[in-house]
Amino acid sequence: MTDVAKRMPRRVDGVDAARGLALIGMFVAHVAPAVESLQAAEFIALTDERPRLLFALTAGIGLGFISGGTRPIVDGRPELRRQIAIRSVILIGLGFVIWATLSPLVFIILDVYGVAFLVMLPLLFIRPGAALGLGAGLLAVTPALAELGARTEFVAQVRDTPFKFLSDWVVGGAYPVIVWVPVMLIGLALARMDLASPRVVGLVALGGTAAASVFLPLSTLLPAPEVVAEAGWSVPLRASLETLGNTGVGLIVVAAMLTLLELARPGVRRVAGTLLSPVVAMGFMPLSVYTIHLVVISLAKRRENGFLTDDSWLLLLGLVIGSMVFAWLWRRYLGRGPLERALRWASGRDRAEVEESPLRG
Repeated sequence: MTDVAKRMPRRVDGVDAARGLALIGMFVAHVAPAVESLQAAEFIALTDERPRLLFALTAGIGLGFISGGTRPIVDGRPELRRQIAIRSVILIGLGFVIWATLSPLVFIILDVYGVAFLVMLPLLFIRPGAALGLGAGLLAVTPALAELGARTEFVAQVRDTPFKFLSDWVVGGAYPVIVWVPVMLIGLALARMDLASPRVVGLVALGGTAAASVFLPLSTLLPAPEVVAEAGWSVPLRASLETLGNTGVGLIVVAAMLTLLELARPGVRRVAGTLLSPVVAMGFMPLSVYTIHLVVISLAKRRENGFLTDDSWLLLLGLVIGSMVFAWLWRRYLGRGPLERALRWASGRDRAEVEESPLRG
């Protein structure tokens, strides 16, 4: 067995649960129909940005885990980087294949994930404090830069070419890498700081609460992007404040799931583990669940009132319940998810004892 496999932490159900909740949030963002109630519309709008950032946060935690957790590996670093790079290239290719063959009516996360993982390779073993400081510092400015960049004439011109995906990767899409990498750095730092420690989890919850309670209210004091004709100072500033606050919400979710499933009293852990097991199972095989959901919503496309749509409350309910049932049964009887298994094999990763997935946490 390789040094990488020997030093690998076990699966952490709390992180898988957080990722499962991010998947459910994405389902809501993708297919929830428009509603007339302002309160309901605002609630659904919350699922647009926060699940994405929660996904990035758990991806960073996953990178921390597969590189040794609180005791980063020394031997086998080049091999691990090679395996991650192979997975990244495959994810990029899979994203393009889905886009070309299915054309879902949503932004596809997979290719951006692959690019972000490649960017993270040289940062994989920096010290936890440096990862946290760099991630938080960049997150204060990169959302603003992405907002400004997306509104430039150059990006608009690129988006009219076959290389549109390049601008989407960097600044123009729903998942700009310059925003995702800082969030992943924060997640990487968390994995290095021992998420089995009540003290660390408490600090994560405290930091997330502080960020959410400070930055989100501040962002509401600025004009919303849709009411600002030009990319004035308020638009990029609001983008950075909202991203910082929403990342704080992600930290709260991770801390809450870790508390319920890892740190609570045994009786509470048993009940929470039973109730959340379908969500944990989804987070255990995110690549499979996410890809299947893209296939389903692509097949559900239809034309209404002259517009192509896939929105449906029935479809949303089917996605959530169907994904939970599928993931729970597959994990119980077959183990690792089908696409996770294939990606692991393709990257040449040791299959001996580790329960891992490409979007691992």
